[in-house]
Amino acid sequence: MPALITYRTPVEEAWVDYNGHLRDAYYLLIFSYATDALMERIGLDADSRGQSGHSLFTLEAHINYLHEVKLGTEVWVQTQIIGVDHKRLHLSHSLHRAGFDEALAASEQMLLHVDLAGPKSAPFSQTSQDLILALVQDQHDQPLARYQGRVISLKG
Repeated sequence: MPALITYRTPVEEAWVDYNGHLRDAYYLLIFSYATDALMERIGLDADSRGQSGHSLFTLEAHINYLHEVKLGTEVWVQTQIIGVDHKRLHLSHSLHRAGFDEALAASEQMLLHVDLAGPKSAPFSQTSQDLILALVQDQHDQPLARYQGRVISLKG
């Protein structure tokens, strides 16, 4: 299966800094919208969230800023599920643009399925589990996420 594209957008003027580059915070915004789109694919769209009272919370997110992104650039996010259990999703998002083979940025994220009434962690519904496992199966031949498991440190 080709890469799962979860979000597309042009880089907006309000998102760029004094150098004409996409501001740090807006990389996370773009990746957040990609997570929202993934939620829709796994049965956690707005209607089902309202009915079930369940959603996903981000527990941790790492971003690697790899190449500059400028005003007006059309970008898209490719999403890969790199791990799943009964209530967590481990994702890799990568940001891309046409005519450039490398990722512009990468984000590794850990998400938790939550019952909003608590709020407290809760197992995925059977529907969500089935949809997640179908995506994992569709992605079985994808290469491993390149920026997975990176740690920030100064080596001395």
